[in-house]
Amino acid sequence: MSSLKLGVEVVGAHDLLAKDGQGSFCPFVELEFDGQKCRTTTKEKDLSPVWNESFYFNVLDPNKLSSLPLEAFVYNHNKANNAKTCLGKVRLTAPSFVNYSDAVVLHYPLEKRSIFSRAKGELALKVFVTDDPSIKPSNPLPAMEPDVVPKSIPKEKNGKRHTFFHLPNAKQPQQQQQKVTPAPPQQQMNYGVHEMKSGPQASKVVNMFPGSSSQPFDYALKETSPFLGGGRIVGGRVIRGDRPTSTYDLVEQMRFLFVRVVKARDLPLKDATGSLDPYVEVKVGNYKGITKHYEKKQNPEWNQVFAFSRETVQSSVLEVVVKDKDLVKDDSIGFVRIDLHEVPTRVPPDSPLAPEWYRLEDKKGEKKKGELMLAVWYGTQADEAFPDAWHSDAIAPGDSTSVSPTYIRSKVYHSPRLWYVRVNVIEAQDLVPADKSRFPNAYVKVQIGNQILKTKPVQTRNMNPIWNEEFMFVAAEPFEDHLTFTVEDHAGPNKDETIGRTVIALNSIDRRADDRFVRTRWYNLEKSLSDAMDSDRTKKDKFHSRLHVCVCLDGGYHVLDESTQYSSDLRPTAKQLWKSSIGVLELGILNADGLQPMKTRDGKGTSDTYCVAKYGHKWVRTRTIVNSLNPKYNEQYTWEVYDTATVLTVGVFDNSQIGGSDNTRDNKIGKVRIRISTLETGRVYTHCYPLLVLHPSGVKKLGELHLAIRFSSTSMVNMMSQYSRPLLPKMHYKRPLSVIQQDILRHQAVNIVAARLGRAEPPLRREVVEYMSDANAHLWSMRRSKANFLRLTSVFSGLFSAGKWFGEVCTWKNPITTVLVHILFAMLVCFPELILPTVFLYMFLIGVWNYRYRPRYPPHMNTSLSCADAVSPDELDEEFETFPASKSSDIVRMRYDRLRSVAGKIQTVVGDIATQGERLQALLSWRDPRATTIFVLLCLVAAIVLYVTPFQMIALLAGFYVMRHPRFRHKTPSAPINFFRRLPARTDSML
Repeated sequence: MSSLKLGVEVVGAHDLLAKDGQGSFCPFVELEFDGQKCRTTTKEKDLSPVWNESFYFNVLDPNKLSSLPLEAFVYNHNKANNAKTCLGKVRLTAPSFVNYSDAVVLHYPLEKRSIFSRAKGELALKVFVTDDPSIKPSNPLPAMEPDVVPKSIPKEKNGKRHTFFHLPNAKQPQQQQQKVTPAPPQQQMNYGVHEMKSGPQASKVVNMFPGSSSQPFDYALKETSPFLGGGRIVGGRVIRGDRPTSTYDLVEQMRFLFVRVVKARDLPLKDATGSLDPYVEVKVGNYKGITKHYEKKQNPEWNQVFAFSRETVQSSVLEVVVKDKDLVKDDSIGFVRIDLHEVPTRVPPDSPLAPEWYRLEDKKGEKKKGELMLAVWYGTQADEAFPDAWHSDAIAPGDSTSVSPTYIRSKVYHSPRLWYVRVNVIEAQDLVPADKSRFPNAYVKVQIGNQILKTKPVQTRNMNPIWNEEFMFVAAEPFEDHLTFTVEDHAGPNKDETIGRTVIALNSIDRRADDRFVRTRWYNLEKSLSDAMDSDRTKKDKFHSRLHVCVCLDGGYHVLDESTQYSSDLRPTAKQLWKSSIGVLELGILNADGLQPMKTRDGKGTSDTYCVAKYGHKWVRTRTIVNSLNPKYNEQYTWEVYDTATVLTVGVFDNSQIGGSDNTRDNKIGKVRIRISTLETGRVYTHCYPLLVLHPSGVKKLGELHLAIRFSSTSMVNMMSQYSRPLLPKMHYKRPLSVIQQDILRHQAVNIVAARLGRAEPPLRREVVEYMSDANAHLWSMRRSKANFLRLTSVFSGLFSAGKWFGEVCTWKNPITTVLVHILFAMLVCFPELILPTVFLYMFLIGVWNYRYRPRYPPHMNTSLSCADAVSPDELDEEFETFPASKSSDIVRMRYDRLRSVAGKIQTVVGDIATQGERLQALLSWRDPRATTIFVLLCLVAAIVLYVTPFQMIALLAGFYVMRHPRFRHKTPSAPINFFRRLPARTDSML
């Protein structure tokens, strides 16, 4: 018997609906799981009862845990007639069943039990799964009155009382009552955003979801109930708190002390030469920030902002020190001390706080010459000074110079506007080769930046070769590269001679948003590149070779810079083709928890992490949190949504540009994909997403990312009409691109985007862009091939199950079912007009029935679906292999042989399918004259019989024959199957 148990702690309820007409009642809770029922005590006259009672249910079959719900019903006990009235229910499914170390108390809103019932209030539950053998399941007791309190109540060592009342369960035998050993006590956690801690991992991970789509608890999605700026999030709804709401309602408000150092005046000179290199040092406790210094300025201006987190401020005095670069370390020009208790609080949209002049003092508190203009206030991350401020969480205490502000600030990036450049090389005229003793073998090389394509070589006697080949390139605004045509003569192996070249500025090329005709042009070919780049084409030469081309910028396409399976934008390049937005997507990046150290600093493992989110053309990057394995970001961003069939991608990275790392590449920690169409409108999703990364040693969890997401629709009509429109712009269907073209162009688009974003400040590095865009997803992977094959079998599993069921019907395994199928079949044959209505009604009923089991959480990375939990080390090593291969010849030969084995099996299956098709063609091809004669005669007889016999009769006889009793069947195949298998195929003609 399995030792797995489901533990439920009924903490309490809040704001319940009164049922007795006097404003109070006697509530109790009944729990039901897999036929097992338990009941709490009854609380007298209490609308917000507190129970703190725990129950443990046996999980009889762990394989079925993912499909078993836990239901909690809140009842009111009426003592007058000893009846109970349902006040609401809570239904939890497998994603809510987590390990004890991950379990927290969540407040679930009560749902209606039926359409006509009423429900109000919340029920606080803590649900977890444990396999501790010392914990005994709650034993069933005889039915008893809810208000009767048992004489013996087990208690824990800490004095906490656990009272158990159970309803009898007919499925399990009556057992003697035993004392329940509770789970080991752990530190109480209030699961708000500001208190998320990384608890110790369980020593043994329980596999809650066995099978192809299962994965361990540690890799599962976890729903949270944080208290954000708009209130506490419970079940996707916002429960308003006492604090005022703000525009940052999807993140926890973080308090900061802002210090703006504006400028100074009349600073005292240190000597008669007037030399002075002033800078300002802002100190709060152990944290200090330093402005830039100016040389020989008595009235410098800095206008820099420093932000100190109030959680880390351990001082009541702000000290601003003006120093000279050339003075001794402990010496200074003057001080300004401000009592932090007197600092005002600013709440946007209030106007910025006006700075004030402060007189400098010496160490004894006496006034000195010189003044400093400062502005000091308390604010939150909603302050407009926050993005460009120097942050105290970006340095270690006592250090002010280890981190450059460039690499730690949060920024918003916009990827460049990408265009497809369509180039049609038609012909050339009057070519003059260097070697005039032979006819040139000419071809054209077309180049934009690093993109180079060539036509096929053409040899002609009249020096006017014709190619008529079309190419596609990717270009980004603003256009920095030119379109270059080079006509070359392939004189021999590794010997190409340039005949002429021409350069076209991309700004001068015609643009189109549809497939209208574009006028072709002739361009003169120049000998040198400088002459081709010369914009002055007015000079008249006696003779010029010419090139005939047709070039245009196609704005009717969407330039794919990511895979179409999880693209974040599907709009065309031309803005005049854009539709209005259908909604707004809001993302709150709260915090990361339990991150793995990515570097070593001062003998300790640590990480300097930041998050990157991508949706559409907008990329966002949070500030870098230094020296923290549990960083808190609490940054909120917004995107306009134009199509629900798009995906938001959020990644976490370690900033290797900060000291302490020998790696120049930012390490990836994990990413999360969220499809917009899976989100309910107006609901706030707060979940902890596991950060899973595939390494050569296997899949690893590097931490968890806590996000808050909300999708709001601005036009329900436009959003629903999106489902009837094409996924891509019209040009993708009028003039479609081949699959090979799409892959090449996508690779070029990712390179262009990475190059442009890498030039921003701070730069978004190439490895980040490639990881977020899945630039290498097209490369071969045995693991991914297996995963796709299992996905395919899962798609057709319904058909296989239906075929298996129909086979059981035909073999009369269940005679009653077979008879009912015969009756239904006869009804549909006699009344064929009922077939389609029956099918659609059946699908409607299935959809309505599945509504109660609909997914409540966004999809997330699944290790079992990806076949990452059962992949061999050699297959992982092959997946991380470079392209082209760099391993030894023996390893490459072994992998090639394995690939040949797999391809041989696929080749056999494809050949079998082709054989069956060729046998169908052989029925009337007279390849086998006797078989074709038999088939032709059977067709004649069938035509006569079908002409004189009603179709319903034929259908009934055929159906009854297929479902005939096994007594009338033979163990050998039927005559039609034998006839078909004897037909010839073209396998005899293959080498």
